[in-house]
Parts: sequence; C-alpha cells; structure tokens
Amino acid sequence: MKVLAINSSPRMDKGNTALILNPFLEGMKEAGAEVELFYTRKLNINPCTGELNCWLKTPGKCYQNDDMNILYPRIDAADVIVFATPLYVDGVTGPMKNLIDRTIPRVEPFFELRDEHCRHPARVKTKVPKFVLVSNCGFWEKENFDPLIVFMKAFCKNASAEFAGALLRPHGEAIPGMLEIGAPIDDIFEAAKEAGSQLAKEQKMSQETLDIVSRDLLPKEMYIQIVNQYFQQCLDELEK
Repeated sequence: MKVLAINSSPRMDKGNTALILNPFLEGMKEAGAEVELFYTRKLNINPCTGELNCWLKTPGKCYQNDDMNILYPRIDAADVIVFATPLYVDGVTGPMKNLIDRTIPRVEPFFELRDEHCRHPARVKTKVPKFVLVSNCGFWEKENFDPLIVFMKAFCKNASAEFAGALLRPHGEAIPGMLEIGAPIDDIFEAAKEAGSQLAKEQKMSQETLDIVSRDLLPKEMYIQIVNQYFQQCLDELEK
C-alpha cells in the first residue's frame, strides 16, 4: 500500500495537527504501508490560474512549473492520500486549498453521470484511492468540523475517490498543556496509531477508534477559561 500524506499546518511537525497525524502514519508504516509525508510549507505550489491549459492545450499537465510536478505522479500512484490540516475558517488552510485546486489535471474536462450526478471522469483510472482527513480545531465542539467534512466528501466524489474517514481533534489547543502536566491522554495517540494500522490491514477504520481520537479532554467551560487566560497573558506580554 502506497500512502501519500500532506500536512498543511504552518507549524508542520510542531503543530497540534501533527500530534494526531504522526501516530496515524506510524501505525500505517508498522502495518507494512509505504508512507511519504510532505509539508505544504516546504512546497512551492502556486494557485490555479483557471486558464484550462491542463484540459485543452497540455492535457493532464499544468503549465506552471512548481512542486505540484513532484506530487502528480505520487497522487496517481497512491492507494491512500491523507490530507492533514488545522481547521481554518471552517475549511482547509490556504496552501492545502491551492494544492487541491491544482489536482484539476487529474480529471478530464468532459462530463459523465455517476450516481445520477454530473462529474468529471478521472484521467487515471487504474485505481480508486482512499482519502483520509486529519484535522485539528481550537474550538471545543466536534461539530465545528462539519463544513470541512462536507467539503472533503464532495472532493472525493469529484476526484473518483473513496472517503475512508476522518481523525478529528476538537479543542486541540488543550493537548500541549495536558501533555506538559502528564494528563492521561495517551489513549488518543494510541487510537490514532490503531486507526492507521486498521486502514493498512483492513482497508477501513472503526468508528469506535475514531471516536477515541475525538473524545472530550476537559469540560467546555474550563477549556474556555484556560484559553482566554492564555491569550490574555499573551496580550499583556505584548503591551509590556
């Protein structure tokens, strides 16, 4: 199994998104998957300019010579593509959206009906890749991920891919502090690793395992108080 993972957190492996992504990928590796991880912050990926050369003049190839040329063959070869992003204004980060927009050359300009819905047929039709979402959110409620889930599922349909599931970590801002004081949250990282192992071995992840990744860390009111105190301290330091 070939796995392509893309982390669009600006903090890369130091961010809260990586705290969930890394054990997930470790579980896949230990189960025998071949994993490549890229950070959008280290890639030069320009926005789509919408001139449609990739459909008309140079089919399947974007005229822009940037790091998407590194990713295109890996996207075509991947059995699983992992999109890891912190939640930014109800969606993916800007660099991740640029990357997703630039996958347009992987589909044909023509229309076909799939499940009675207009779609673009895939240009490379050798396999149906699985897409996985890994996301972290500062807000307490898990429901804040709902718009992102809708987007990712729609993207899967348009890309002729299968949505394999999501590892979601609400109120992720609490994790670093809880790790610092030794709070009992190792089960979250163990569940993320187990989800990776399940996907590599069984081609699916159990909802029970995904629920552990998303479980409550502390009461909502307490979390709000802690976060507000932290940012107030940051503001006070800036004013000194």
